[in-house]
Amino acid sequence: TLYAKVPEARMRGYKPGRFSFNVKGGRCETCKGDGNIKIEMHFLPDVYVPCEVCDGRRYNSETLEVRYNGKSIADILQMSVEDALRFFQKIPTLARRLQTLSDVGLDYIRLGQAATTLSGGEAQRVKLATELAKVQTGRTLYILDEPTTGLHFADIEKLLEVVLSLREKGNTILVIEHNLDVIKSADYLVDMGPEGGRGGGTVLAVGTPEQVAAVSESFTGQYLKALVKPDVAGAKKTIVAQKKPRATKVVEQPASTKKPAVKSARTRMIEKREKAKSQA
Repeated sequence: TLYAKVPEARMRGYKPGRFSFNVKGGRCETCKGDGNIKIEMHFLPDVYVPCEVCDGRRYNSETLEVRYNGKSIADILQMSVEDALRFFQKIPTLARRLQTLSDVGLDYIRLGQAATTLSGGEAQRVKLATELAKVQTGRTLYILDEPTTGLHFADIEKLLEVVLSLREKGNTILVIEHNLDVIKSADYLVDMGPEGGRGGGTVLAVGTPEQVAAVSESFTGQYLKALVKPDVAGAKKTIVAQKKPRATKVVEQPASTKKPAVKSARTRMIEKREKAKSQA
């Protein structure tokens, strides 16, 4: 690693493992490199407090004496991706990997941030950045589940650029998403509904965003109308399925102009009560 090559580290005989907080040697043994001490509260949730020995810095004092450009390994782990990118801009191998994290909208996370503190969307984007740093074969299938969750509009644009760049290299990206900016950028859509949970599961429309926008049964399509030009001719070839038993096959039929009859949970409950009264 970089710190093992620093003159001070070489003079002391420190190996790369010395700068890992996962193994013995350079880490603080009081907190085992965690930086925090867990206090069990029995009937209450456990409390975590900064380690008094290392002051939450994870390493022992000898390891922290080794510095690169005035920064210890603990200082580096406290940096955000954005700050680290500026700090390591003259080291191409590090800068390239940090840039991929920034490209997927993760320039705000800290380098030493625990994986357990990341949201689902953040964890997916970390994995995506890892893939971006690899040599692309153009034969990979990526499956992303709502990757835009919690992202600012500007960061969504950056994420889209990354996803589209993967597509341009020949890869396939399957995205489960509700964000219209992502939906309209897809080559092919499968719209399921009409409701969520037990009220969904039916394929309402498939095709390009323009074709789905022309299908009146598709709620997604109605919102897409404001963003893309509906392809009415293409919509005639789009699958529009009525809700049927699971064993029934989905048949291809022209898009209807009639709006789907969707009953609310309250309406269904009232009907159920009325039916029970009549049977009594």
